[in-house]
Amino acid sequence: MYPDHTHDVPVQRAVEVHQPTPFSPAVPVPAPVVPMQPGRVPAVASIVLPDGRVVTGYAIEPARPEPDAVKPAVSRAAVNVALGGVGFLAVCGGLLLLTSFIAALTAFITQLIILAAVIFGGWIAVQIFSTSGHQGAGTTVNIRKAVIKRNHFHG
Repeated sequence: MYPDHTHDVPVQRAVEVHQPTPFSPAVPVPAPVVPMQPGRVPAVASIVLPDGRVVTGYAIEPARPEPDAVKPAVSRAAVNVALGGVGFLAVCGGLLLLTSFIAALTAFITQLIILAAVIFGGWIAVQIFSTSGHQGAGTTVNIRKAVIKRNHFHG
């Protein structure tokens, strides 16, 4: 491959130049069909070129194009709109629950105030109408002594 490293004068060798033979635009010759069973190593195929040369090798399957990227069934914009709607409904529901809680708390406090008023009012009524001094069931009224004579009051 490389010339010998000698200190002699180089020897001139005859050079043979090969020029490629251009193919004429001819009808392509179909490759012979070789019967084979599936799952086995394919048989070696030979093709005769128009200039008479024979090319031997395995048949190559044609390149298949890359499949297109699978698009999602639903667009991203639709998903974003749906998520926004769910969030909006969650906020509305939360505000409704908050409003209901405030209304229930207000009603509870109102009922506590009414209950306190009834209890305090009842205690006051008991104090007013209770018997004082453990006397009889009647009310004692002190009136000045008066002498009644023939329907006239004399004092």
